[in-house]
Amino acid sequence: MTAALSRHSDHVRLTVRLTPNGGGDAMDGWETGADGEGHLKARVSDPPDKGKANKALIVLVAKAAGVAKSAVSLVSGDTQRKKILRIEGDPEDIVSRLESAVPR
Repeated sequence: MTAALSRHSDHVRLTVRLTPNGGGDAMDGWETGADGEGHLKARVSDPPDKGKANKALIVLVAKAAGVAKSAVSLVSGDTQRKKILRIEGDPEDIVSRLESAVPR
């Protein structure tokens, strides 16, 4: 498991580095930043205008994690590239699905 994912009793926290206007919606892999922190690299085609990119990210992550959009929420990073998402559900199931959906 990558450091970008942290398991809790009823949810998972996921750190994401988002690229808006990325020419498509995709998860591009796990990465360690210059700060030594792990994150998921993701891009969406939507612009960072009025939360459009954040909404597209939530849809992308929910689909990959196999949960409803309503189970994914933005904890921090509303206007930053680095975001923390909370994904409600069984942590083992969510981590397994995300790790198989994201290229290595």
